Amino acid sequence: MTELWVTAEAPADNSRSADALVGIPAFRIPPPAHGSIFRVVDYPPDRIRLAALAADASPDAHDPALYLGKSRHPGFHKTATIDYAIVLSGEIWALMDEGEVLLKTGDVLVQRGTNHAWSNRTDQTARVAFVLIDAIPVGGAKNE
Repeated sequence: MTELWVTAEAPADNSRSADALVGIPAFRIPPPAHGSIFRVVDYPPDRIRLAALAADASPDAHDPALYLGKSRHPGFHKTATIDYAIVLSGEIWALMDEGEVLLKTGDVLVQRGTNHAWSNRTDQTARVAFVLIDAIPVGGAKNE
């Protein structure tokens, strides 16, 4: 995973020349409150990725947004964000509580705070760019 840019407020302050990643806390799924994250994630094939997740299944080992107990895919998570996902290469399945959709290179998905996971059912790595923007969640209460 590569974090490309993080904002800690909205509107973002373009008057500063500092690197946007300096001073940002360690990795976590959602952006800072009132902020955003631009990141690129490489998803190896599920047969590799799921084995690694199973080896470290402790809820304390991951961002709290990732641990929702037992679900049909161990990567299910929910954040109080609006996410723009752009498939840069490969194919990946977007899984929701009800249904799933295959995304291919060039496809875009807008995800609005729903429970979801990503599944790479191919033998090639899938690369996805994400922009995550802090949002008021469905139901009006933060998941934090």
